Amino acid sequence: MNDLQLKKQNCLFGAFLGDALSMPVHWYYDRVALARDYGRVVNLVAPKNPHSDSILWRSSYAALNPKGEILHDQAKYWGQRGIHYHQFLQAGENTLNMQLALALLAMLREGKDYDRATYLQLYIDFMTTPDRHHDTYVEEYHRNFFTKFARGKKPEHCGGEDIHIGGLAHVPILAAWFAEDETHALEVVQDHVRTTHHGELVETAARDVTKMLVAILNGGGLRESIEKFGNGWVGRRQLEAWAARPDEEVVGAILSPACYLKDAFPASLFLAWKYFNNLESALIANANLGGDNCHRGIVVGALVGAGGAAVPERWRETLRCRDHLAC
Repeated sequence: MNDLQLKKQNCLFGAFLGDALSMPVHWYYDRVALARDYGRVVNLVAPKNPHSDSILWRSSYAALNPKGEILHDQAKYWGQRGIHYHQFLQAGENTLNMQLALALLAMLREGKDYDRATYLQLYIDFMTTPDRHHDTYVEEYHRNFFTKFARGKKPEHCGGEDIHIGGLAHVPILAAWFAEDETHALEVVQDHVRTTHHGELVETAARDVTKMLVAILNGGGLRESIEKFGNGWVGRRQLEAWAARPDEEVVGAILSPACYLKDAFPASLFLAWKYFNNLESALIANANLGGDNCHRGIVVGALVGAGGAAVPERWRETLRCRDHLAC
């Protein structure tokens, strides 16, 4: 395995580990409750019910017809208090968005290049097939897509406006796969993100993190790449100032730990910049900050992994998709 191949693999491991490590404590905003329920998260563990910070009971979705049926046997848990968003996932398993990312990676292996129509059919089949996954929570963008699809819109027109960091979940797979050709990587990422996420904010973030990843994978420094391509989000002086403060102040008092890109993406860049040479420290810090740590973790893990940071062997062994991450 040459240096580029190793970096690609570490980029993918970082992304999937960032999600899996955070999964049991996803969307804990009360860090006292997070520590009470899990201690300090340093290993890949299973989620527990009840989730004391869960607001799944506020979410709702009703399929208009069979074309929009995406909750399947998980529907009965929606509207209940205390339900963990990922209650049936096992230690080292990935959330829905990264299970889709794994399917995207398999599609690329079969077809080599990206084809939007093929992915859309894969996406529809994945989401509408019972027992295809066992994740309880289905993000808002999925619900919006399948509401439009059930109303008869063509799949290529079912994506909607979105401002959440979850829109970046698949970018590391595409950036790593097409790392040798930045122009093509950017085209593919834009095409793919727009299948489900529209809007200047998410498209800009997807473009910028693609440029960072491609640069890092091809030998660029991680911090230098963040400074060069992330300066529209956060600058070097700010990163240096934040690095001198406790993480929970930066992601909490200064930046929201929530899912909105305007804070979540700079938070991800901060963590990757601060822990640029230590994947373990980066992902442990991210997981224990709570909020939308799964989607932040994907970005943090991909960036730090792309930089060549070692993947802890105990995590590699526990990650359930480990045998499917060749790029």
